[in-house]
Amino acid sequence: MTRRTPPRPLPVEELFPEVVPFRRETVRLHPRRGEPAPGGSSLGGPLLWPAAEPWPSCPEHSGSPMVAVLQIHRADVPDLVPFPTGCDLLQVLWCPLYHGDRWVVPAVHWRSAAAVGPVRQAPPAPAQAGYGNVPQPCVLHPELVEEYASWDLPQELWDELEDRIDRVQRETGWDYQDHLSTAPGSKLGGWPGWGQDPRWPCCPGCRWPMEHLLTVESTEESDPRWAWTPTEDRDRGFEGADLSLGDLGGVYLFECRNCQDRPFTHRFD
Repeated sequence: MTRRTPPRPLPVEELFPEVVPFRRETVRLHPRRGEPAPGGSSLGGPLLWPAAEPWPSCPEHSGSPMVAVLQIHRADVPDLVPFPTGCDLLQVLWCPLYHGDRWVVPAVHWRSAAAVGPVRQAPPAPAQAGYGNVPQPCVLHPELVEEYASWDLPQELWDELEDRIDRVQRETGWDYQDHLSTAPGSKLGGWPGWGQDPRWPCCPGCRWPMEHLLTVESTEESDPRWAWTPTEDRDRGFEGADLSLGDLGGVYLFECRNCQDRPFTHRFD
């Protein structure tokens, strides 16, 4: 079953033409609880991990195994995030143990699916994994949508728009931040799903600003953001990955596409 995000309930660019330069495309992944095909694109599902490679472990917890978070085949998503040359598979894992106020420690791997060969079975998740840090297996329903910056709007533009945003909300009940701007949930590219002030990283090597690669959020569409719920899920609801990251926050991965080895880092809130 496909998932289709409803159109925005108001004409964003007519009401707030100033945000047009902050329009981006993102791929909403729409993870829904299920049984992902072995080796298929999934959130929390089995990975095509080569038997010849050791399973990733946490450098901070004496080799504790990481857990599978996301696997994406290039053919399954719109051509929004550029894959490295010769790669058609993106794999993300993280250590689900507590790391102080950092929640999880992720790892990002790009590879060629055809070159994997025999597959290694994933080890069990650590028994001490933090509550809600291990995603339940979900199939994906990728969808390309447009969104607009929210937390990432410059402060001077927020100051300019604030009265108009408040007036529109009073007159229509629709809020720019919750209903009209940045798509919620797990997604590739676009704007990070910040729940607090943005903290964009720069590459430690070349010092260029890094690009948003992936948002993984605790919830796909919370009650304040129900306007983003796909048409197919409106009347029947759905189960997602059952994540509870911090105070129902999110993890945001960034990468440098200016450097050949695509270094990455992450933020969380």
